[in-house]
Amino acid sequence: MFAGTVFVFAFLFILIDMFSNLQDFIAKSVGMGVIAQYYLSSLPSVIVQTSTMACLISVLFTYSSLNAHNEIIAIRASGMNFWQITRPALIFALFVSVLIFMVNEKFVPQASMINQQIRDTQIKVTQSQKGHGLPPINDLTFYGLKNRLFFIDVYDPNTSELDGITIIGHDHHQNLVEKIVALKGTWTGIAWKFYNCQITTYPPGAMPNTPPQSIRLYTEKLMDIQEKPKDFLRQKMDVSSMNLQQLHSYIKRFSGSGAIKTVTNLRVDMHQKITFPLRNFVIVLMGLPFALMSVGKRKAMTFTSIAIALVIGFLYYVSDAVGLALAKGGALLPWEGAWLTPMLFTLAALFIIFRNF
Repeated sequence: MFAGTVFVFAFLFILIDMFSNLQDFIAKSVGMGVIAQYYLSSLPSVIVQTSTMACLISVLFTYSSLNAHNEIIAIRASGMNFWQITRPALIFALFVSVLIFMVNEKFVPQASMINQQIRDTQIKVTQSQKGHGLPPINDLTFYGLKNRLFFIDVYDPNTSELDGITIIGHDHHQNLVEKIVALKGTWTGIAWKFYNCQITTYPPGAMPNTPPQSIRLYTEKLMDIQEKPKDFLRQKMDVSSMNLQQLHSYIKRFSGSGAIKTVTNLRVDMHQKITFPLRNFVIVLMGLPFALMSVGKRKAMTFTSIAIALVIGFLYYVSDAVGLALAKGGALLPWEGAWLTPMLFTLAALFIIFRNF
């Protein structure tokens, strides 16, 4: 049932996505080999995203089928308690959680990069190809050459203009060396020119709170920055293409840079990568009591319990999204936002189980 549900979800995803990209396929005369590679590279992400509902549906239908044939009554009459009856389902859900964690770490990052590369280079008809130009990139953050952290409020790839520039320079030991702040930057064709620029330098081995060594102000200044406009265009960060180790290393680069919001968002994403596979186990634990509550009430109540459990699954997704948003907004700590929903639903499931069984 689990494999069949995942297959149906994957088929529906491919079907819907194929119809939405049909014009791009025709406009760029994309071959069947490229299309096949594109959708094969998207399968790991589809499996990870749909595994939770597939796991819940497969478990609920299995126990509802047992209930419809009065087999749950026979099992209960033999003296088995809730945990003995549901142990196979819970072990299965835990196995799926481990499997999804491994897929998310080993296959999804590389597959996502390949999928995005195929989409950008061979499938997607870009805005510039349509004559509308490329959309601006907001909140561009990346780790560039010369141990520099770039924070750009807005980058317009059509005019190669930067707005709201902050650059943090470090030495090879990650000690603060310089801080560059500018209102605006433009590409001259040879180098970047910054306007209303302030360059602050720090003594060797400086910590974030160390007083600056010098502060220089410029109305206009040509900058020694090796990144070109095309490099800025490629540097938009995609957390989905990183595994836990890569994301942890990325966060370490930003620690002490003063980019509190960026570091917070990255830490939330890191905790989410840990809690995401656990939702398979938590949501099954929450749904199983409703599948067993309909003992002796035949099929009508069985389908009602399934509907209730699916609603719980939807509420889990909504609650998880709210928790992550609160953590990224600063209302909760990063680990609290990621772990809030799993802990709440686990406690709610245990309360329902001990109260009714």
